[in-house]
Amino acid sequence: MKLRAMLVAAAAAMLSFQAALRAPVVAQGVAQRDVGVPTDDALVARMIEEGMKRSHVQRDLEYLLDVIGPRLSGSPEMRRANEWTQQKFKEYGMDRAELERWSFGVGWTRGPMSVRMVAPQNRVLFGASYAWAPGTNGPTPGPVVYLDARTTAEFNQRFAGKLRGAWVMSGPSTPLRNSDAPGVAADSIRVDSMHLAQALRTDDEAHYRQVRGALLIREQIAGVILGSEKEFNLLTMSGSPGAIVPYPMFIVGNDDYGQMERLAKRGEPVKLDVDIKNTFTSAPIDQYNTVAEIRGSEKPDEVVILGAHLDSWDLSTGGTDNGTGAIAVLEAARILKASGVTPKRTIRFVLFSGEEQGLLGSQAYTEDHGKELPKVQAILVLDNGTGKITGMATQGRDDLRDMWKAMLQPAAALGQLVLRSGRKTGTDHLAFEPFGVPSFNYDQMTRGYNHTHHSQVDDYDHTVPTDVAQAATIMAINAWQLADMRDLLPRAPKSK
Repeated sequence: MKLRAMLVAAAAAMLSFQAALRAPVVAQGVAQRDVGVPTDDALVARMIEEGMKRSHVQRDLEYLLDVIGPRLSGSPEMRRANEWTQQKFKEYGMDRAELERWSFGVGWTRGPMSVRMVAPQNRVLFGASYAWAPGTNGPTPGPVVYLDARTTAEFNQRFAGKLRGAWVMSGPSTPLRNSDAPGVAADSIRVDSMHLAQALRTDDEAHYRQVRGALLIREQIAGVILGSEKEFNLLTMSGSPGAIVPYPMFIVGNDDYGQMERLAKRGEPVKLDVDIKNTFTSAPIDQYNTVAEIRGSEKPDEVVILGAHLDSWDLSTGGTDNGTGAIAVLEAARILKASGVTPKRTIRFVLFSGEEQGLLGSQAYTEDHGKELPKVQAILVLDNGTGKITGMATQGRDDLRDMWKAMLQPAAALGQLVLRSGRKTGTDHLAFEPFGVPSFNYDQMTRGYNHTHHSQVDDYDHTVPTDVAQAATIMAINAWQLADMRDLLPRAPKSK
C-alpha cells in the first residue's frame, strides 16, 4: 500500500475508532472496563509513516542473524547480541539501556557429532545432539533398540537387562501427513489412527513415562535417539540446564527415525556408530536481559513493557524464533522516539535471554522487579515467528475486550486485526501472569513457523522484513496507547 493511501485509510480507521468509543461497553456478557484509550490521529499517522516508510528492520535483522548468528543462552554470541542491542537502543535515543544480570545455570557447548548407520546399510545420518546432553566417550558403536513398551511391567518383561550398550529409540515416530498429497483420505486415516494408538490410556502408562529415564540409566545404555516432529527431515532442538540429560541423546529427522522404526518392526538388525563431543561449564554462569526505556513524562514509575526473547537455538541463526520478535521490539523503540512520542508512563523494552530453556530470563526479571510489578501497566510480547500481526488473544482478560478493539482500530490500515478470546502459552508473557500483570502475546501469520522454529532452516531467508515492520509499528502504537491511558489497568487475580 502506498503511503498516501495508507494515511487516508488510517484516518478513516480513526473515525471508526472514535465511533467505537461512543458505543455501549458490552462484550460477550462480560462487564467491560472503561479505561479511556487515548486518540491522536496525527501521531498515529506519523508512527505508521515512520515504521512502514523508514523502517530499519531489514538492516538490523541482517546484522543480528548474519553477523552475530545463533544466540544459544550461555554462549559468547548471546553476550554479543546483548551488547549490540544495548548499543542500538542507545543509538535510537533511549533514556536508558542496560544489561541486567541473572544466574542462568550450567553452560553447555555443542561440539562435533557424526552418526553413521552401519547395518543394514552403510550411510551417514544427519542429526544433532540434544542440548544439555553429554557427548560420547569417543566413537560408540551399538545396536538400535526400538523401545515400544507402554508400562513399567512391560519394560521389565521385555527389555530389562538387555539394553546395555544399545542406542535406544525413545518410542514411535511422530505421525505426519504427506504434504505432497493433501486431502488424501487414506493418509488422514493412517495418521489419525497412529495418534490414537500413541495416546496415553492408563495411569500405568503415564507413570512409565515418568520413570523411563531412570530405568534407562540403570540399563547403562549407549544413549537415546529422538525423532523430530517436523516434515522434510528437519530437526526440532530443545534442552535446558534445569534438566541435564544423564546420557548421550541426539535427534534425527522424522524420515530417518521412521526408517529405523520400520526396520525394527521387521526384525531387521540396525546398528549405528555415533561420536558426539559436547562440553559443560564447571560452574553456573550469568546471563543478561537487555533492558531499555523511554522515561514517562508524568507517571515514570508506571511502566508499559514491550518484550521478546533474544536467545535462540543454535542449529541455524535464530531468525523466526525469535530474531524477528527481538528486532520488532528494537524497531518499535526507534519508531516511538523518531515519531516524537513523549509518553506519560515509562515504556520499557526488554529482550529476554534463556526463554528457550524454560522462560528463565523473564522469570528472573519478575523476581528482580517484584516490587515494581503492581505498577506495570501491561506487557506485550511478540514470539510467533516472522509473520505480520493479525490480532490479539485476550489471555483470559475478556473484561478488556473493548479496550483491545479500540487499541487495534487505528492500525487497521496495516491489515485486518482480529480480537479473540483465548490464551496463548509458551513464551515470556507467562512469567508475568502469576503477579496479576495484564500480559499478552500477539497473534501472527504463520509464515512457515512450524517448519522453521528450532530447526536448521531458522535463518534470514525465512524471515519477511516487511511483516516485521508492520508488527513493530503496531507494537509502537499500542505501547503509546497504554502509556497515555488515564488509569492503571486493573490487575488480574494473582496466582502466586
